[in-house]
Amino acid sequence: MLSVNRTAMPAVRELIDRRDELGVAVAEQENGATCIDCGVHVPGSYRAGSLFVETCLAGLATAAITMGRVGDVPVPFLHLTVSRPALACLGSQKAGWVLKAGGYSAMASGPARALSLKPKNTYKMLGYRDTSRTGILALEADTLPGEEVTGFIAEKCGIEPENLYVLVAPTRSLVGSVQISGRVVTATLHKLEEKGYDVHRISHAAGRSPIAPIKRTGIEAMGTTNDCNIYYGSVSLVAEGYDPVFATLPSQTSPDYGRPFARVLKDAGYDFLKVDSLLAFSPAEVTVNDSESGEVHHFGRLNADVLLESFGFL
Repeated sequence: MLSVNRTAMPAVRELIDRRDELGVAVAEQENGATCIDCGVHVPGSYRAGSLFVETCLAGLATAAITMGRVGDVPVPFLHLTVSRPALACLGSQKAGWVLKAGGYSAMASGPARALSLKPKNTYKMLGYRDTSRTGILALEADTLPGEEVTGFIAEKCGIEPENLYVLVAPTRSLVGSVQISGRVVTATLHKLEEKGYDVHRISHAAGRSPIAPIKRTGIEAMGTTNDCNIYYGSVSLVAEGYDPVFATLPSQTSPDYGRPFARVLKDAGYDFLKVDSLLAFSPAEVTVNDSESGEVHHFGRLNADVLLESFGFL
């Protein structure tokens, strides 16, 4: 059976081997775990961000950055093509592990989730579990994990700490911006998963999303990075048969649509429970190619005005 941890390893090796030119730092802890800093104490780079995304998607995707426009404003865009979408997106990239160890907490994604089975219901649905002796985990966090944390991760994954690789990027960093734009396809599949759709029917996927500017605070960064996908993220799916659920995928179907995400959070008193939980898991537009009938369906639209307001241009 394909191992998502093994297929992700080439991207990790490139980060390690090209650390200086990519603006990342690599440290081996006393317990043997390898920690790759992609933005906590280092600047990172666009290529490091692309590799971070490819790692999270288990090496089953390509991530490329080009220039595009949001309205009349030139902005970098991340372009994705994903093979084995259900496994790559939900079985690896999905931030399905709320990691808490000692006083440390982070949202964890990446192929090591398939060793720890976080969360179990996702892997039960996928019918998958990795048995690799090597584990790779990506953390969205402002600080680097210590040995207590990496030891905890290794234990939960059933591997030795010296076989663990942990990538870390804060939301308020260049790599953080790239990696959240890189979730545009996964967010869409997660929404389908939550609605009970059989994600195995998605055979191919591609996506595009702007890369948010680096903001002053983590809250601001959380807003702008999510807005990239919510208001200007495009997803293309190849599906085995049409399903009415596809029409519900774009963000404009959410009652919280129309305002920058940071403002939605503020108006909710920063209580995520008061925000439509699926807003952040919605792209701006979706195109679905029904491979059985040959028909193509398009839902949603791009909204440059809200995204430029979120960026600070308006």
